[in-house]
Order: sequence, then structure tokens, then C-alpha cells
Amino acid sequence: MIKLHHLNKSRSKRIIWLLEELGLDYQIVPYQRDAATFLAPPELKNIHPLGKSPVIQDNDLIISESGAITEYLIDKYGQTVNATGLAPDPESNEYVAYLQWLHFAESSAMLPLLLKMFIDKDGCETNFVSQYANTEIDNVISYFDQSLENKRYLVGDSLTGADIMMSFIVEIVTNNGQLSKYKNIERYATQLATHPAFFKAEIIEQQYS
Repeated sequence: MIKLHHLNKSRSKRIIWLLEELGLDYQIVPYQRDAATFLAPPELKNIHPLGKSPVIQDNDLIISESGAITEYLIDKYGQTVNATGLAPDPESNEYVAYLQWLHFAESSAMLPLLLKMFIDKDGCETNFVSQYANTEIDNVISYFDQSLENKRYLVGDSLTGADIMMSFIVEIVTNNGQLSKYKNIERYATQLATHPAFFKAEIIEQQYS
């Protein structure tokens, strides 16, 4: 059975969604953030040296990083569960787009959002970083929004791992009170919420918050 080492209020919620979407048997090993520092507990380092979540264990294999976990689970288990397998045909052009969005979530999109969060938590005046973060957020989220024009999903016309990865970006935009600014992402958020496994992941995650 797959074990998901899950930290509350973290990116591992989308791995819960993926596991539910794939219909796999799994066990959640929960961890709680420190109430004062909001950091992960040191116990996570017993699983992976960086002490971050998500991390999965599949038999003796330990995998970290959301994008790698998503690729691994879909590549290994996707085709055995449903016809779409949550990924396009690896020989297609759509597969290239799929990989780009899969990794966009943790690279181009995530960096300015993290910078903004750290600046807000610190509360200090900055000479450059704050404006850089705001400009980059608008650039990457506007690009995301434009890419969804007249589309239900990012790649093709069915849910893929790219959508599951990008759902965390949608959540941040929503929590920042900016969702209504991006009409295509707002519509996309509604589309993602039509998936029963999405709601189940929300409920499961709340149990460990």
C-alpha cells in the first residue's frame, strides 16, 4: 500500500486528490505544522532528509517533490485505472504541453507567490523584491489565465495531472482574494470542483488540519 506523508495546509493535498482520482489504496501518515513557526515538524526528516511534504512510499521506494510524485503515480498506475490515465499519449504534442504545465506549477508559478508570502509574513520594506514579486505574479497568473481561454482543462478536454498540479496555484490565487480578477481561472476552478475526488481530497485534508 502507498503511504502519503502528509503535512497539514501543504501542497500534498493535491496528491490526496491524485490518489483518489486514480482509485488507489493508500494510507495517510499525518504531520502538523508548528503553531508558532508554521514549519514542518522534525519527524518528517526521518522519511526524507529535507523534512518536507509531500513524500510517498511505494513499497521500498521513497519519492519526494510533487511533480515527480505526480508523474510517477500516473506513469505507473494511470493506465490501469481508466482510459485517459490522467495524461495524454506520450507520443503526442499534447504530452509536451502536459509536462510543461506539470512543472510550471512548482517553478515559474510558485516562485513569485512564495516570495510574496514571505515578504508579507516578514512585514519589512524592500527595495526590489516586493515589486518584482507583484510583477511576476501578474505575468505568470495572467499567462495561466490566457492559456485557459475557451478551455475546460489545460491540456486536451479531460482532467490530467497538470490540472491537479495547477490546482494548488488556483487555491493560492483564491486565498489571496484575486480569483475574480482572472475570469478564465475562476471558471476553471469551478470545473475542477466538479470532480468528486477533488471534494473528497478537500474533506480528507480538513481532517488533518
